[in-house]
Amino acid sequence: MKKIINTPNAPAPIGPYNQAVMTGDMLFISGQVALIPGTGDLANADLTEETNQVMKNLKAILTEAGMDFSHVVKTTIFLSDMSLFAAVNEIYGSYFTSDYPARETVAVKGLPKNVNVEISMIASK
Repeated sequence: MKKIINTPNAPAPIGPYNQAVMTGDMLFISGQVALIPGTGDLANADLTEETNQVMKNLKAILTEAGMDFSHVVKTTIFLSDMSLFAAVNEIYGSYFTSDYPARETVAVKGLPKNVNVEISMIASK
């Protein structure tokens, strides 16, 4: 059985998907970009602001599901350019304390709303 997870503390989906879906003890979070919840505006004055907003959106969804970053087992990071890797990696890493999740990072030709960073997660209770 699956349970749809949505919170007003993260951006509303901009397409035919949900913020996250829980099945059993597993939570699958859709890719998040730096949209500010409730406004639709982007927090992208610079890469630091953009990456932090993405992580805040992910945190809000985890919280709604009764989880936190310690429950994350897998992430996927999409970048507009691999030259952004080091800066994004430093910010991303600051949200975890230990036992980092599995991950891949890829550069793609384009991301929604022409952002630089999109991150999806899988978490487990």
